[in-house]
Amino acid sequence: MPEIKKVVEMKRVTVEINGDVYHLRTDDPEGLEKIVQMVNFHMKAISQTTRSFSNSRLGVLAALRIAEDYMQLKKDYDELLTLLNESK
Repeated sequence: MPEIKKVVEMKRVTVEINGDVYHLRTDDPEGLEKIVQMVNFHMKAISQTTRSFSNSRLGVLAALRIAEDYMQLKKDYDELLTLLNESK
């Protein structure tokens, strides 16, 4: 049986992250904007509390913070699922 693939329309968007302009393609411009805002927030917060870093270094540090937040949320979610399954 042939595979059915969902056709997703990619849109070109231009975003600015910590002063640098990026031309990206996405199927969810609004979602991408939220991500850009989060990255900008973390990069700005890091740059205010540390000595001067390049944008690439700030980007890595922001990625680490976002990953740490994600891992905590995943841990909390997994614990919640465990509690829900135990209560059945």
